[in-house]
Amino acid sequence: MIDIIKKIELGGFPQKIHIKASNANAPILLSLHGGPGIPNRDSLFRKHADLCEHFILVGWDQRGSGGSYKNIDENTLTLQQFLKDTNEIVNYLCDELKKEKLFLLAGSWGTELGTMFCSKYPERIAGYVGTGQTVNGEKNEAIGYKFALDHAKMTGDKKAITQLEKHGPPVCGQYPGGFKGLMIQRKYMKKYGGNSIKKEGWFKTLAMPILLSKEYSFTDKIGVIKGYSLVLSKMWSEITDYDFITQCNEFKMPYYIFQGRLDNNTPSALIEEYYEKINAPKKDLIWFENSAHSPMSEEPEKFKRLLIEKFINC
Repeated sequence: MIDIIKKIELGGFPQKIHIKASNANAPILLSLHGGPGIPNRDSLFRKHADLCEHFILVGWDQRGSGGSYKNIDENTLTLQQFLKDTNEIVNYLCDELKKEKLFLLAGSWGTELGTMFCSKYPERIAGYVGTGQTVNGEKNEAIGYKFALDHAKMTGDKKAITQLEKHGPPVCGQYPGGFKGLMIQRKYMKKYGGNSIKKEGWFKTLAMPILLSKEYSFTDKIGVIKGYSLVLSKMWSEITDYDFITQCNEFKMPYYIFQGRLDNNTPSALIEEYYEKINAPKKDLIWFENSAHSPMSEEPEKFKRLLIEKFINC
């Protein structure tokens, strides 16, 4: 039995991780959370603790978020630093737990980080699963904005139309209103089911679980709240500048995509073209017909069953 919450130094900065497993001989599954700046340790260990029966499950608050927020140097919030941090935590976990390789489970922004990492540092990655898979930053935001505005017009939501049109569509993935413009697009995209088929608000899906969380300390909770806007604002211009169809499609490990059919946060409309370009020892694209951006939460039993099949019972 393993159950350890601790801070380790990555890139010269202490970052919080949680390692939990029923069996120390199980393979490692490292979760790369979304955002950037939205840690998932709470949902990972509260909703999906049964994965600890099959994996050594690792939750990690990335630089600037949650338990890795306090005393952060804003100048270190760069894509290259996150890639270096990921390399360090992968090597730390493999060495500490005496494994040659580990598996990556990446969600949303985590799929951008994970895909780039798998392409750049393949040596210790046994396999990758991406959910809410990113493909192209500019097209991602253009499709998401159009989805929100089209649905606002279809439903006659004058407030949504006014706010979306006031800030305008993204240009090369960047919102004219900056962070505020991005949040307005995300608010209405979520309202109309582009993020979750339940169409629940941010308070119920994010704020309330954080406030009630037993996984996060009081300091961690402050880091969750403050880190989100800080990391997103600092990194957004850099992390929307990618096109995986041309940049990252060659992999040395199995590469799997678990995608919600109704996802308009990281739009499913972009997935099949990317999947066709992928060259990997094994690959698969599995659709979750009753999910949007988070099939792990929306169809959890199917998601975890297939995750185990791909990584353990293969």
